[in-house]
Amino acid sequence: MAQQNVSCHYNESMSFFYNNSGAVDKWDKAQLILVQVVGSLFCCFILISNSMVIAAVITNKRFHYPFYYLLANLAASDFLAGIAYVYLMFNTGEVSRKLTVNGYLFRQGLLDISLSASLSNLLVIALERYISVMNWKVHSNLTKKRVTLLIILVWAISIFMGAVPSLGWNCICDLSKCSQLAPVFSRSYLIFWSVSNLVVFLVMVAIYMRIYTYVMKKTLILTPHTSGSINRKRTPIKLIKTVMVVLGAFVICWTPGLIVLLLDGLNCTSCKVMKLKRWLLLLAVLNSVMNPCIYSYKDEEMWTTFKNLMRCIGNGTRRQRSTKANARPLSSGQDTGNSQPPSEET
Repeated sequence: MAQQNVSCHYNESMSFFYNNSGAVDKWDKAQLILVQVVGSLFCCFILISNSMVIAAVITNKRFHYPFYYLLANLAASDFLAGIAYVYLMFNTGEVSRKLTVNGYLFRQGLLDISLSASLSNLLVIALERYISVMNWKVHSNLTKKRVTLLIILVWAISIFMGAVPSLGWNCICDLSKCSQLAPVFSRSYLIFWSVSNLVVFLVMVAIYMRIYTYVMKKTLILTPHTSGSINRKRTPIKLIKTVMVVLGAFVICWTPGLIVLLLDGLNCTSCKVMKLKRWLLLLAVLNSVMNPCIYSYKDEEMWTTFKNLMRCIGNGTRRQRSTKANARPLSSGQDTGNSQPPSEET
């Protein structure tokens, strides 16, 4: 036990681990401020827009189906990603070197949980779409109870995946296994993390390729017999296209980062992974910005609900201002000596 305490470095600051890994990640002050300002604007958009997606699903009864419940859960994972990015931006650069080990694990854990939640949600949505399309239905027959259990399972897996390094899969007690991108994470963990996510990407792509080929074959068979009602049958295809665009954006934005993590896990010293770190993070932030835009662009009902929500917020703000204006007492300069209240006529 004494030997274990000597070999482990739980009480060291992150500067110790950065120096051990040889990672050089110096930020120019002007560059750091620019990233924080632009990143904060992106994150504000992420938080507001994904809140609107969740509100749209809650308030519009036309969205009370398994697909949209899972879509709202995907928006919730993007919302968490926005919080994680804000926390990361203001705890990076020289500040990250001053973090404690637990503080660093918390910072990275938020990012890992949000990524795991997004990936798990996309996988569950792919399975839900597969079930519905194979039965040639717009929505699957999943009950609310089952959807709720799926959502709970998604977050349970995500929290566990984000907590794995904190639970012991790290290099705090074996500095020779530390990575450069995440100086307290073992290289073996980065390999596991990147490979498992890339495998899930491939599984989802295979599912949607199967769905796409099935839909095309089914459409060719039905077209000669349902020329008058084929438009009604295109609704499930529209939902599939929406999810495929979301999945495509996710794969494009996250695959480069996962490949770089894999290279770091394989100890590729000539790959210069640190130079790519901040740009890949910006690409990941862009993915959470894109998703609400995709929902509103590909789904007319979602866009209409967004406009109604904004209109309600605007009307509520105006009513609140009007109420405050009417309740404001007359100033001494406006007092004409008349004790009667001002007229409400305009």
